[in-house]
Amino acid sequence: MFTGIWMMDFSLYDLLQYSLTLALIVLLLVVVVLHVSANVVDQTRHEKEKHFLTADGKEESFPSLMDPPSLELSVVVPSYNEELRLPVMMDEAMEYLEKRQKKNPSFTYEVIVVDDGSKDKTTEVAMKYTKKYGAQKVRVLTLVKNRGKGGAVRMGTLSSRGRLILMADADGATKFADIEKVEEGLESISEKPFLDNMAISCGSRAHLEKESVAQRSLFRTFLMFGFHFLVWFFCVRGIKDTQCGFKLFTREAALKTFSSLHVERWAFDVELLFIAQCFDIPVVEVAVNWTEIEGSKLVPFWSWLQMGRDLVFIRLRYLTGAWRLEAERKTQ
Repeated sequence: MFTGIWMMDFSLYDLLQYSLTLALIVLLLVVVVLHVSANVVDQTRHEKEKHFLTADGKEESFPSLMDPPSLELSVVVPSYNEELRLPVMMDEAMEYLEKRQKKNPSFTYEVIVVDDGSKDKTTEVAMKYTKKYGAQKVRVLTLVKNRGKGGAVRMGTLSSRGRLILMADADGATKFADIEKVEEGLESISEKPFLDNMAISCGSRAHLEKESVAQRSLFRTFLMFGFHFLVWFFCVRGIKDTQCGFKLFTREAALKTFSSLHVERWAFDVELLFIAQCFDIPVVEVAVNWTEIEGSKLVPFWSWLQMGRDLVFIRLRYLTGAWRLEAERKTQ
């Protein structure tokens, strides 16, 4: 009888030992996979991406985000196959910006349209605005290959001249005049002391959530809330809408966050805000007007699945040291 009890205890002990050993092996494999698959973002530019064309077709070099600002505002518009939707957005944006400049001549701006390796005539459409307004106001950065929305925004931001940098989607879903709301958001932060002039103001559609739930299918609503939970659990807390494509950065905050960015696809917004929170950069969320525009490149199920995977990888790669922020590298 005692022999049987001893054998049972021994078996349970062995089972526990084997389970712990297996768990450690699995953990080690996960860490190895995360490190091996953690691609270093290629920030080098193809020779063609270093220049833009002026209205008369001459090549000029893009500046660097590390240079001092020479304008008040830069607007970065990531565009992939947007020949149809881009004109509506650009007409609205340019009308607003031109009126604002006439009222206040000291207000200076530029719009940088980033063609993310489009297969249509996005570059040709954008160049019409360069010819109309001049290359000091509208510049087109054509990427040799598709990088993804995050990669396009990053490349445009690194080429900008503004003291403030606005990221705005090419579909025009957010009313462009709402830039005044996100500017007020930055001003509300500036009323308090913050580090090295770094701050971010995010446009938000969270106030429209109840209406969107009523219009969406049950499955898409489930995906939306599932994604929001993953964002909150793994990466960013305190921001209800991380994905709105209308965000305003001070130049210093843009340099700090975009130079550390790894994700170039749909989940890049989440990593940007995760980086901002890691560096204690103040982030404010501001309600903006938003309208659903047909022609979205987001495929409901597969895009949400990809973003969910990226969220898990973002957290685990930073947690395991596969990705490190610049400040961490300096202190270790």
